[in-house]
Amino acid sequence: MSTLSRLESGRRRPTLDLLIPLARAHRVALDQLVTAPATGDPRVHLKPRRRERGSVLVPLTQYPGRVQVFKQVLSHREPRLVTHAGYAWLYVLAGRLRLILGEREITLQPGEVAEFDTGEPHWFGPADAEAVEIPHLFGPHGDQAVVRTGPTSNAEGHPRRQAGPS
Repeated sequence: MSTLSRLESGRRRPTLDLLIPLARAHRVALDQLVTAPATGDPRVHLKPRRRERGSVLVPLTQYPGRVQVFKQVLSHREPRLVTHAGYAWLYVLAGRLRLILGEREITLQPGEVAEFDTGEPHWFGPADAEAVEIPHLFGPHGDQAVVRTGPTSNAEGHPRRQAGPS
């Protein structure tokens, strides 16, 4: 009988020697495996943070060390390229987003998405005088968003399923 089976059935107690490799194998934080089940109100109580010149940052998650999700309303500011460890994913809800990645500059319209390694010099903000509204996911350890898609058509127009995790 496998170790996992004995753990699941309660015939073996988990130790750090078992939990650490298990957490690594599943790419989750160790505390996700050992925390008590959530009780009470599961809602995240939003606390908007005002930023420079009318920009607002609203954290939508409250679990440090994992992928963080923010809603941002960005007002005009001068570009200043930064680098840091991690991976970012942006989706434009309203307005036009100017994204600078190294030497490249891209303007995203509502409904467009960008993702990039934040180790590359980058900056994002409004493309013009109007504010831009985005949800922003940030993985501090290079975690990336996983996009799952539904059925699509192949070149002949026949439906096919996209491969990927379910």
